[in-house]
Amino acid sequence: MREKLEKIREEALGKIRSVDSMDALNDLRVAFLGKKGQLTDVLKSMKDVAPEDRPKIGQMVNDTRKELEECFDSMKKTMEEALINEKLKKEVIDVTLPGTRRVLGHEHPCNLILKEVEDIFIGMGYEVVSGPEIEYDHYNFEALNIPANHPAKDEQDTFYINSEILLRTQTSSVQIREMEKGVLPIRMIAPGRVFRADEVDATHSPSFHQIEGLVVDKGITFADLKGTLDEFCKLFFGKDVRTKFRPHHFPFTEPSAEVDVSCFKCGGKGCRFCKGEGWIEILGCGMVHPHVLEMVGIDPNEYTGFAFGVGLERLTLLKYEIDDMRLLYENDLRFLKQF
Repeated sequence: MREKLEKIREEALGKIRSVDSMDALNDLRVAFLGKKGQLTDVLKSMKDVAPEDRPKIGQMVNDTRKELEECFDSMKKTMEEALINEKLKKEVIDVTLPGTRRVLGHEHPCNLILKEVEDIFIGMGYEVVSGPEIEYDHYNFEALNIPANHPAKDEQDTFYINSEILLRTQTSSVQIREMEKGVLPIRMIAPGRVFRADEVDATHSPSFHQIEGLVVDKGITFADLKGTLDEFCKLFFGKDVRTKFRPHHFPFTEPSAEVDVSCFKCGGKGCRFCKGEGWIEILGCGMVHPHVLEMVGIDPNEYTGFAFGVGLERLTLLKYEIDDMRLLYENDLRFLKQF
């Protein structure tokens, strides 16, 4: 028994001192000191030892266990320290080195312009309203005085899901939804993405953004429309900008107009930016057609209103003097981080 213990001791110490990983060390501990380990087997065979020798053998087993446990603990501590030292070497920080600069993004130029427009109209007492991009034909055309086979449908050719559902061509559909609620008066703008079957070029895209505005109240006149848009243009383009209203036709407004602003680059004298005309077209507007009010349950004899719509991309191109709309969507950071 004494020889067996000595053999176990020498074998265990030799293997412990040559171990090269923490997992291997744990395996050795189980092999020698575990429930089914070699030292445990010796204890189980104590019944075969003569009674008078059991105290001595028992003491030898305990001494051997203690020595092995101390050796295991010592090796574990040594290996842990080695791991920590190796990790510290890899994680050494030279505080004199310059830091790694994090590249911070910023908002897209269209979002910057949208926030500016929203701030202007919120300051005038308007609220910002949104609606679905997948819309019913009724809200996108019918309720806006554009019945089936109307020529305006050709101008706003869009993507149909079926005969009744389509991708909206204008955010005017949000105006109809708000008027249907019957909560008057209304002062709102409706920014959002719209879709048309247009070819991609410097000024067109099958997906772009609009900002539509609507006011419905008692006693609203064309003078209110002109005053509102004149104030908006001055706040957006500069206090010296002048506005010009040209007669136009829209199915959902009567009378209707296109709005031009004097060129804010040359002051209206004529330059490359305004193509020598001194004026730049920016949006369409008009008084809400009485038939549109009737279709949403508003009495046109008691209430009147005005509406306007402007392309967000167009405002962005003008404000930042960009000559190609495609630059806004190519995700070229060399371009986008200028704003």
